[in-house]
Amino acid sequence: MTSEFRVKLYEPEVRPGGDQMGPPTDPVKSPSSEASGPDLQCLLPAGVPSSADVSPSSSAEASGLLSLPWEMVTHIASHLPAQCVIAVLPKVCRALGNVGKDSAAWQLRAHRLIGSRTGFPVGPREDFDWPSACLEMEQLITGWTGQARLVARQTQEDEEAREQVRLQDREPVAEAQEDGREDEVVGVEAQEVAYDADEGMEVAMDDDEDEMQPIVGGDQLARLREELGERLQDDATALMEEERDHRMVFGANGGQDGVLNHQKNLADPRNLGNRRHVEMKQHQPLRSPSPPPALECVTLPSDHIAPVNSVLLVGGEGAVCATGSRDWNVKLWDLQTSSGGTLLHTLGGRGDFSSHRGWVWCLASQGSLLASGGFDSTVRLWDLEAGGAERGLIRSGAAVHCLFFQPDVLLAGTFDKRISMYDTRAAEPLVKSLRLHGNAVMCLAADDKYIISGSKDCTVVVYDKRAGRGLKKIRLSSYLLSMSYSGCEVWAGDNSGMIHSFSMQAGTLNPLSQFDVGHTALLTGIHRSPGSLYTCSSDGTVKVHIPCAPPRTLCTLRHQAGVNGLSVEAGVLAVAPGDIYVDVWRPRR
Repeated sequence: MTSEFRVKLYEPEVRPGGDQMGPPTDPVKSPSSEASGPDLQCLLPAGVPSSADVSPSSSAEASGLLSLPWEMVTHIASHLPAQCVIAVLPKVCRALGNVGKDSAAWQLRAHRLIGSRTGFPVGPREDFDWPSACLEMEQLITGWTGQARLVARQTQEDEEAREQVRLQDREPVAEAQEDGREDEVVGVEAQEVAYDADEGMEVAMDDDEDEMQPIVGGDQLARLREELGERLQDDATALMEEERDHRMVFGANGGQDGVLNHQKNLADPRNLGNRRHVEMKQHQPLRSPSPPPALECVTLPSDHIAPVNSVLLVGGEGAVCATGSRDWNVKLWDLQTSSGGTLLHTLGGRGDFSSHRGWVWCLASQGSLLASGGFDSTVRLWDLEAGGAERGLIRSGAAVHCLFFQPDVLLAGTFDKRISMYDTRAAEPLVKSLRLHGNAVMCLAADDKYIISGSKDCTVVVYDKRAGRGLKKIRLSSYLLSMSYSGCEVWAGDNSGMIHSFSMQAGTLNPLSQFDVGHTALLTGIHRSPGSLYTCSSDGTVKVHIPCAPPRTLCTLRHQAGVNGLSVEAGVLAVAPGDIYVDVWRPRR
């Protein structure tokens, strides 16, 4: 988080003669300003210019930051956090506030964050929100880069633990095989003695009796056994001496009995094969404590009895999470009052034992109104301000695959190839039903003028709401399952795990690029904003990227089951990982 800068400006005083006085000759910093953040008073001019010009007047007598060339001022500001440039500098003075209006400075900051070899933005540059993009990218990099290191460390630890288990399982087998080989060697030695194949044996032939008799000084087999026993005893003694040197491992107050028992176990030849396991347990290196990550993961308590298909953050600040499940229910969760999330309501009308009469497949919201669509061919409306009370029932005639809410209309894409427009305030909500595709409608996005839809017929259609006609149809080699539309860019995920980007200007949808970010199955969810990109897939992964060309992946979260969907709001990420649970990633409190 960016620390807050508090700077006291000294307004010039006017003497009776009309001269101006500067600030006190030896200003003293207040303790509160020292505690709240760095003091920028030394960077300010003696007199703040009253002009609203971007660059300070050259005639002003200035000895601080504003006396520098404007290019140098913007360069210095480019090394401040974006949050500081946007929220703090305008409170210092009008001239520094204009730093945040310099589009070129924001573009340089963006390319410094993502590198000069990547294209950003992917879509049109006109009217692009550079300050918001830079702010989001900085927050994304700060939060998810550290999370990626944490995930990588945990993955490495898991792999090391699995490898250790494999070694432990393998060592007894290896020792048993080695014991068998030693016995076999002894047996071969005995056979060689019996068949006179040992060159160390002296043999005498009795010419008279023509018999072969061994002439030896003792029993060779017994001697071999004695040597083996001595080696085992020597190894045990060496281990006991080594353990005496490391008694501190067991603790000063552990008592002598534990040490002696441990030494006896080591002296037993049957435990010699476990030496590596014992040493690994006792001499594990201690890790230095690392700072806590910027994000925390909260798993909502299990209250669904079937996998969650859809998840949606509502309320504007990621304070409430709605979940729709194959158990036919929609539930609301409070993410703020407790550290682990609290169930608020299971939605349903009077006398209903569930929210729907089939799988709940999609969710959408506008203001205090929540809409849920299901395989029972209905769209149900719920009032969040009234504790989730039912506000309406819309019969769609087919399974509802996707929903998109706008202030004046609710859009629903259904299995019967239709896009339906509903006025949720009317007694007869259906406004218009469109048939723009040749197969089921899988994803929707819209603005106040146009509707963009993707279908299983591998087409994307743009529909003009005011003209009442389709403007363009684009045919793809795959079909789109998820879509995100903001600014002049449309990003979508298809059934092969690829990302498609389009530009959208004046009703004209143009394909820009296709990206392979590592998903290997259906791309079931996507969220794109000026400075962030989140994707999830039925391959069990959730990926966090910077939306450049190609996308720069910051972190990959892996789940055991396929991920059904995600939702992002105010830096909070909610994931439906194909199970009865929901994971919520949010800034650490």
